[in-house]
Amino acid sequence: MTFNELGLNELLLKAIETTGYTVPTEVQVKAIPAALSGADLMVSSHTGSGKTAAFTLPSLSRIVERKPAPGAGPRILVLTPTRELALQVEKAVKTYGRHLRWLNTACLVGGAPFFAQVKQLSRPVDVVVATPGRLIDHLTRRKIKLSDVETLVLDEADRMLDMGFVEDIETIVAATPASRQTLLFSATLDGVVGNLASKMQRNPQRIEIAPTVENRGNIEQRLMMADNLVHKTRLLESLLGTDGLQQAVVFTATKKSAEEVSLSLQEKGFAAAALHGDMHQTARNRTLDKLRQGRIGVLVATDVAARGIDVAGISHVINFDPPRQVEDYVHRIGRTGRAGRDGIAITMSGPREMGIIRAIERFTGKRMDVHVIEGLEPTARPTSPRRPGGGKPGYGGGRPSGGSSWSRDSRDSRPGAGKGWSSEGRDGNRGGFGRDERAGAPQERPAFGRSEPRSFGDRSAFPRDDRAPRREGSRDGARFGGDRPEGARRPRPAFRD
Repeated sequence: MTFNELGLNELLLKAIETTGYTVPTEVQVKAIPAALSGADLMVSSHTGSGKTAAFTLPSLSRIVERKPAPGAGPRILVLTPTRELALQVEKAVKTYGRHLRWLNTACLVGGAPFFAQVKQLSRPVDVVVATPGRLIDHLTRRKIKLSDVETLVLDEADRMLDMGFVEDIETIVAATPASRQTLLFSATLDGVVGNLASKMQRNPQRIEIAPTVENRGNIEQRLMMADNLVHKTRLLESLLGTDGLQQAVVFTATKKSAEEVSLSLQEKGFAAAALHGDMHQTARNRTLDKLRQGRIGVLVATDVAARGIDVAGISHVINFDPPRQVEDYVHRIGRTGRAGRDGIAITMSGPREMGIIRAIERFTGKRMDVHVIEGLEPTARPTSPRRPGGGKPGYGGGRPSGGSSWSRDSRDSRPGAGKGWSSEGRDGNRGGFGRDERAGAPQERPAFGRSEPRSFGDRSAFPRDDRAPRREGSRDGARFGGDRPEGARRPRPAFRD
């Protein structure tokens, strides 16, 4: 099937020819005709499947024959979770609408000058691409009206809900006409996404594309074991020094980790820069431009800032911290292997992260090959080998079911070896951890977003010789180790005002 058979306007077909695309993808074949018919859609599609064109082309085709009335508001509204993705969608709208000379667009995202966006909205605008938070700002100040919206698109709806935009989305939807067409694109269509769709859509047509790993290039997926943060940092520096690496994106769990890993790499002589949600939009655009120009070799980013990064020269993706959601893994590794090139995706796993690794392998249907670097091998060895073709990888400390902790028998002089994330390993490089950027936890957390495991086998920190003998038959004494008379109450702590 070709684009000519999908029922699109001739001006859009002419623009598609200039892009070099000749054959529509599976999601485009199914979604474009359905959207042109005016039906509401719920579409589940993986990253790199061409979903941006799947909602951009039919939305433009429906308004191409009708110019806006004077004073009318935008007729197409696209909501995205991140700034980079919003800019990428606006660029696609301009690309496919290049022969619609009357077409005006506006991109409303946080981190950009507010009054410059107000100036954009002062002229007739046909398509608005926005992040929910910034669009709410314009709505509350009455700088934009949504009463003329004909097509509402929610791109990566699951990500927006994960980021806490559900109330903003409901407010925005309430400001649009009930007669609008709603196109919802998400990695999953169940749970909270399905509940949201039931509130805003009318008898939606469901389209599901089987989730697959980025298929435009061959992406080799590797797994590397790390004993602790010091070991992981050495692995990262060694990987970035390989000859075959052109450009790399390194993913971390928190904003603070992204800044500190980037600074650490700069001190080692790497051309590295950070990208995360706390950066001003101008700084983020400048960083991405340097990456595209080849002036930055290593980009250290969080998941929030990862969407919309489309640079053909990225040869490696390194998950310094494994993703917290399995869907994010596919989005991450999709940053490499673009434009038909091959890529390498490397995930570093610690002792207590094998659960998410197994979940990723089940989600992608592909097992990661374990790799080691000579001289930087992990000190702990798996207690049971991984089975060919899948199965539970056994990296347990003697657990027959393939537990997620390292074996305690394999220890050497390396700090923290065989003990999970040890305090020695963390003190060796304190720059890698920070607060959870989403939960806002005040306490300092170890890498990979997990609490430090307790060492139940080592009770040297609590010597029983310093305690009073336990009174036999006393429940309180048995529990607290104190020598109290039977039935005596435990003293309560003094509470401050």
